[in-house]
Amino acid sequence: MKILITILGLLNGGYMLLDGIYVMVNGKYIGPPKPGPWASLFYKLEIDVFKLGPLFIAFGLAWTVWLLLLWTNQPSAFLAGICLCICTLWYLPVGTVFSLIILGVLTFARKQTGI
Repeated sequence: MKILITILGLLNGGYMLLDGIYVMVNGKYIGPPKPGPWASLFYKLEIDVFKLGPLFIAFGLAWTVWLLLLWTNQPSAFLAGICLCICTLWYLPVGTVFSLIILGVLTFARKQTGI
């Protein structure tokens, strides 16, 4: 279970970290010129999505730190993972899907293994 969580966490957090650095350096996100569906949430709040590089970097680092907590069997890993997944649900579509899968696996794994 930890390997699945780690792969999804690295994909989610790693991409957010790289995308955050990329948008700060290049003024656009990796991929198509228009950001994904997640940007609609920020447009409604009149927030310039191309200024969110630090937010993406923070999320990418948070995912990395959380994976470290998980692999070192820290008591706070379960709750931190739940909180991080919930806080990443806005990142439609991939971040949302990965976060929901990780939430499910964490809940199942906690019952099975006591994470």
